[in-house]
Amino acid sequence: MSPRVALAWLVHLYTASGAALALFSLLLIERGRFQEAFWLMTLAVLIDASDGTLARLVRIKETIPWFDGDRLEDIVDYLNYVLVPSLFLIRADLLPQADAWWLAALPLLASAYGFSQKEAKTADHFFLGFPSYWNIVAFYLYILQIPRWVNAFLILMLSALVFVPIKYLYPSRSPVLRGPTVTLGILWGILVVIMIYRLPDPSLLLAVASLFYPAYYFILSLYISLRKQAS
Repeated sequence: MSPRVALAWLVHLYTASGAALALFSLLLIERGRFQEAFWLMTLAVLIDASDGTLARLVRIKETIPWFDGDRLEDIVDYLNYVLVPSLFLIRADLLPQADAWWLAALPLLASAYGFSQKEAKTADHFFLGFPSYWNIVAFYLYILQIPRWVNAFLILMLSALVFVPIKYLYPSRSPVLRGPTVTLGILWGILVVIMIYRLPDPSLLLAVASLFYPAYYFILSLYISLRKQAS
């Protein structure tokens, strides 16, 4: 095996390690160890944010053309961004108790459709439909501790948005405002790490301030999508 092929397989292993993190996150959530689960969920995001760059560096599709890294990434992302936060919504008691199970199942169903679209990631580097950031949704619902009925409404609304063909930014490959988006994303990530570190007593002020980036992301994505549809 050549060094280049070995490096390519190591990158795939790096991506696949996210599946193990999903398992460990589920086990921690079942035990009520939410802070530790959030650390693993954050690590999974960091792996997801960096494995694409590593794959391009080793020209992974040219080196191992018979192995579908995109499918591997989709499997790992579905576990970490959909299954893990769906269980968290139940175990952290964030949903109306009488409806918790079916509400937590909605992201699983909606995102199964979202991940299965041929253009889930478009040729011009956007996500089509709400890009299943359920880990972020679960994090903010836990941090902000807003009423359960509001949480239920948000789950319903975001599940519906998976089916609406709005183009959402792919931050690391965005053809529009990539620099500011990545920079703001890094700053937002630092705030999230601070909030996780301070659990179970996060700063509400810090949480509200950190919502600037998700708001920026959604507004910019909606603006770009509407502008592309109009052109």
